[in-house]
Amino acid sequence: QLQLVESGGGLVQAGGSLGLSCAASGRTFSSYHMGWFRQAPGKEREFVSAVTRGAGSTYYADSVKGRFTISRDNAKNTVYLQMNSLKPEDTAVYYCAGRSRIGISYTPGGYDYWGQGTQVTVSS
Repeated sequence: QLQLVESGGGLVQAGGSLGLSCAASGRTFSSYHMGWFRQAPGKEREFVSAVTRGAGSTYYADSVKGRFTISRDNAKNTVYLQMNSLKPEDTAVYYCAGRSRIGISYTPGGYDYWGQGTQVTVSS
């Protein structure tokens, strides 16, 4: 079982930057594809970014491409999301997720493990 804990959320002004971290338990972190999702009030959970097991490939939603960067350090059992040029539309609870199956998924149902979420608020 994979346990995930996000950190780094907070309040930031539009145009600013914020870095999120997701710490994973266990010795098999490198076996999981990892993703970031976000959910704003009244909206469905949406895909933000994903990275493959060995960090060989990364994927981004069109809304964040060029502004956000996903990375992972398997030696530290941690996945990161660096968010730059933040917009008020980025305000949401951000979730870290792990996928044990082959291939990348862009939907919440494709992931097997979830963190508790961390709030990101971008003021205008």
